[in-house]
Amino acid sequence: MAELSVVTSTSQEAGDDVIDVARRTLRLEMDGLAAIENALAGETGERLRAAIALIHRSAGRVIVTGIGKSGHIGRKIAATLASTGTAAYFVHAAEASHGDLGMIHETDVVLVLSWSGETAELSDIIDYTHRFKVPLIAITSREDSTLARAADIALVLPAMPEACPNGQAPTTSTLMQLAVGDMLATCLLSNRGFSADDFRRYHPGGKLGARLKRARDVMVQGEAMPLVADVASLSQAVLTMSSKRLGVTGVVNAQGDLVGLITDGDLRRAFRNGFTDCPVADVMTRTPITVTGDMLAQEVLALMNSASITVLFVMDGKRPAGVIHIHELLRIGVV
Repeated sequence: MAELSVVTSTSQEAGDDVIDVARRTLRLEMDGLAAIENALAGETGERLRAAIALIHRSAGRVIVTGIGKSGHIGRKIAATLASTGTAAYFVHAAEASHGDLGMIHETDVVLVLSWSGETAELSDIIDYTHRFKVPLIAITSREDSTLARAADIALVLPAMPEACPNGQAPTTSTLMQLAVGDMLATCLLSNRGFSADDFRRYHPGGKLGARLKRARDVMVQGEAMPLVADVASLSQAVLTMSSKRLGVTGVVNAQGDLVGLITDGDLRRAFRNGFTDCPVADVMTRTPITVTGDMLAQEVLALMNSASITVLFVMDGKRPAGVIHIHELLRIGVV
């Protein structure tokens, strides 16, 4: 038992040390982000504006490159740009020297990441941009570096200490590079007026794609819609509701306008009061909650949750265009 007690005590102390290191890491990385924010008030901000304007007016793509950890961050930046409407891809600097330089066209913009600005593997791609007059944007920490001096626009970031306890492993620096890439992507997104529909075009799969669907994309429509005329009897409404299996039936007038609906709850209340085959107008809800086809699927789900309903009609003016059941929203991954 004594040995177990010693192990437990040591583990607890080690755990405390780990949390201290974790907090120090976060503080140093947050300091790095804060330093970028402060730098935006000066020349760095003006250079960022110029870089965004250069990419925005470019007829080509953004070619992102880097080596080591900067290369990994570069891949992420390229992916973020591409998914938010800015054509971009990553070219490995070492591979560029063995034929991949042919991927870079004169209409492109090259974005190079190197914290030191002295990465030898970048020399060929830098020379290539000069030879063919391809605009070069640099993300680095040294104004006097080879990369910064070679760039058309150098985004020089404050040199902040790494969060690594030894001050060596790229941690704060890579987070700062990633933040600049996110700034470029979001500013370009804003300039282009990138909409939810645009997001959906680039993110058709997964939960994001599901949330960005519109009501019209997930509704049941046509013959599958449960509808009865406003002169129908309750028994007819029950048959329609049972055959369409959506737990609801809409009630329409002679012009095809939705004037009410009958839900499972309406039927239960009718049975509790003693079922009689009355006109649907005596039972229906006259002011149902509806949505338009343009509403986002995630907004439809939020409305259903707030109103404690499981089904609603999608409207085209006064006429029902479709029906959405909450089960369908959950099935496709809307959360």
